[in-house]
Amino acid sequence: MKNLKASPPALFPVCGACHDEDQADLIFTMAYQPIVDIKSKTIFAYEALVRGPNNETADSILSQVNDQNRYRFDQGCRTRAIELAARLGLPATGADLSINFIPGAVYHPEACLRATFNAADRSQFPLDRLVFEVTEGERISNPAHLVAIVEAYRRHSFRTAIDDFGAGYAGLNLLAKFQPDIIKIDMELTRSIDTRPITQTIVAAILQVCRALDISVIAEGIETEAEAKTVLDLGIHLLQGYLFARPGFETLPIPTF
Repeated sequence: MKNLKASPPALFPVCGACHDEDQADLIFTMAYQPIVDIKSKTIFAYEALVRGPNNETADSILSQVNDQNRYRFDQGCRTRAIELAARLGLPATGADLSINFIPGAVYHPEACLRATFNAADRSQFPLDRLVFEVTEGERISNPAHLVAIVEAYRRHSFRTAIDDFGAGYAGLNLLAKFQPDIIKIDMELTRSIDTRPITQTIVAAILQVCRALDISVIAEGIETEAEAKTVLDLGIHLLQGYLFARPGFETLPIPTF
């Protein structure tokens, strides 16, 4: 895969909040959890997960995010995830880097990519190895804005994913508004899926839709061999969960297949 050079930040418009790129008022770092391709026994990607500086939980940090610091937090997460992953040698693994973003923190899609390009340029991180996951705890109030974000990211070779698909508001209505490159089926659907025939039917239907739309599917929250075998039998070979590796605090865990 070619290594795309980060475009000069000057090419992008700058909104007022961009000047606060390096002034995040929350102290945090990242853990990384692998997403594996069970067929090829390779690492498809590492997902960056926010943690406190002493490995405090994500909730301990996310509970401090508010309307005043949401933008700076979102930008800081991108920067920290890319720069730390580069220092840990992620590009040499051949895996992608998956970063969560908050649609409501993206004021202008092109302007808000400034921190991403700066971090990639400083770290010599290949842009075409970045995946951005939509995370939204509440209903997305402006679908057109989300579509604009996705289109802007695609213009710069970034891929997008819908996280926690099948839980909350991340469902078929959201999929109808825009088609990402990847969906991640929520652990509420994969948990004990080997003993839940109805859930198996639902997941199989989701997979059929995604195949028709040329969308890759990842099964999240896989903790047992029976769950892994069931989703693999359904046709999903990209898996993430404790069965393979727990998130590694400021490290890139090697998964167990």
